[in-house]
Amino acid sequence: MNIEISKFVKDFELLLDEVEAGSISPETKFRDLEEWSSLIALTVIAMVDEEYDVKLSGDDIRTSVTVKDLFDKISMK
Repeated sequence: MNIEISKFVKDFELLLDEVEAGSISPETKFRDLEEWSSLIALTVIAMVDEEYDVKLSGDDIRTSVTVKDLFDKISMK
């Protein structure tokens, strides 16, 4: 799969209502975000499935620390 990290970061950012545009980077530790919750995790899984046709698992999210970690898992599938 050939996706750009900048598109993924933007898509990820759109899921978070209270986050200022441009404030998320590949190095962002998503669990440190005030809005991060299990509901957002499910929303990320659904967005990745819909936008990238990739099935992320709960383990994929649990073993990721940064937004880039998630991106790397999507790219490998």
